[in-house]
Amino acid sequence: MKIRLLSVSLLVFFLFVLAGCINIGPTYKKPNLGITLPNSYQHAPKEKLLPKPNERWWEVFNDPYLNKLIDEALKNNLDIKKATSRILELQSQLAYTRADRFPKLEFQAQTMRQHQTITVMAPTPVSKTETSNIYNLSFAASFEIDLWGRLSKAEEAKRAELLNAKENRQTIAQSIVAETITIYLQIESLERRIKLTKKKIENYRQSLKIVKRRYERGLVSILDVKQAKRMLSQAKAALPSLEENLGMKQQQLAMLLGRYPKTSPPRVQPEDYFKHLTPVPPGLPSELLLRRPDIRAALAKLKALNAQVGVAKASRFPHITLTGSYGYTSTALDQLFRPESLLWNLALGMLEPIFDAGQLKANQKAAEARYQQGLVEYAKTVLTAFYEVESALLIREKELEKRKKILNLLREAKATEKVAKERYMRGLVNYLTVLESQRSTFQAEEELILVDLAIYTNRVSLHRALGGGWAKMSSDLTKKPNL
Repeated sequence: MKIRLLSVSLLVFFLFVLAGCINIGPTYKKPNLGITLPNSYQHAPKEKLLPKPNERWWEVFNDPYLNKLIDEALKNNLDIKKATSRILELQSQLAYTRADRFPKLEFQAQTMRQHQTITVMAPTPVSKTETSNIYNLSFAASFEIDLWGRLSKAEEAKRAELLNAKENRQTIAQSIVAETITIYLQIESLERRIKLTKKKIENYRQSLKIVKRRYERGLVSILDVKQAKRMLSQAKAALPSLEENLGMKQQQLAMLLGRYPKTSPPRVQPEDYFKHLTPVPPGLPSELLLRRPDIRAALAKLKALNAQVGVAKASRFPHITLTGSYGYTSTALDQLFRPESLLWNLALGMLEPIFDAGQLKANQKAAEARYQQGLVEYAKTVLTAFYEVESALLIREKELEKRKKILNLLREAKATEKVAKERYMRGLVNYLTVLESQRSTFQAEEELILVDLAIYTNRVSLHRALGGGWAKMSSDLTKKPNL
């Protein structure tokens, strides 16, 4: 008996050693995308400068109220809470999967009372009725020896899925922050446009009074009065749409913050609202993309898919299981723990699929195909990230140029309006010229509000595309990102 137990122990030890050495699944390697990646972005300023770290990048807007809204969104947004719950789920799934790599130990205590009739055939049939008790107390253990790495690969896949979920939550958080800032900026822009429209209405109302007085004195025709009324009515008609859009944006912002969607009257915005943001650091290295959580999430998903290939491949090899039990069984409770009641067993089993009509092989091929899909998805994510950064940098450059031209246009429009009004009061031009000059001025003022909004929201898009603020990078800015 001792020799047999020693042989079994040596066999188990040998299998444990093999389990630590054999792993038939594919080893994960950084994917080669086949894409030439630049050292820095095409439309970024060319001079090289080491960016300074700034994780709370939205503070670049220098708006304490906006900072408060973002903190509230990060705390109360329902999408972020859902993503957090998903992480908790995957943490539990990882613990569940990891437990398969350890022995299972169970305790069983059972008492049974049975009544049965026994018939004895010799020398003559005699039936005898017996009532008996059976007591059982035992420990049972089972353990699957991970000889081919199937269980370790399954754990590796779950860890990668957990990392993917964490990065997805970070992606959602960044999206919520960016959307909160964008809607907040849109609300401010609408409030400025509402203020401008009210100014326009008051301007046209005063112009109408002047035209009416001149008409009553016979200096102008009724056509000038009609044109003044038309411009006033047109300005009034634009106000409800702006107020409607403002209310909808306020409701969207409330939803992001986890609040009930309420509206409020427009706030009064200062005239000198536009502040030049801190400049984009020159020579932004392309390795900044390594911080993007969606890229890291795609990479984690690729790792999980690679591990699943190993799981599918290892499933085609024998499953080796070690089982055993130790305990006592007796028909009398007071005799349960006597040596003659001892019961134990130890077994080593192997299950090898012989014929399954190609099911396991097809499962492995499907896992390999899913890995290739993940590789394409990862490459697309990387290219999309570069597109978003380059697009944001290009738009930033052009919108800043556009703002300079609109400022020049606004100065010229105001000067033209002033001359037109003076010449109209002297009877040198008709009222249509005045109206056209006023319309050009108000249009330039509104275009300035819109381009300011575009510049601010573009900055949000740039930070979102880069995965945050200007993160601290290595001194070697010429190194290409290892994506």
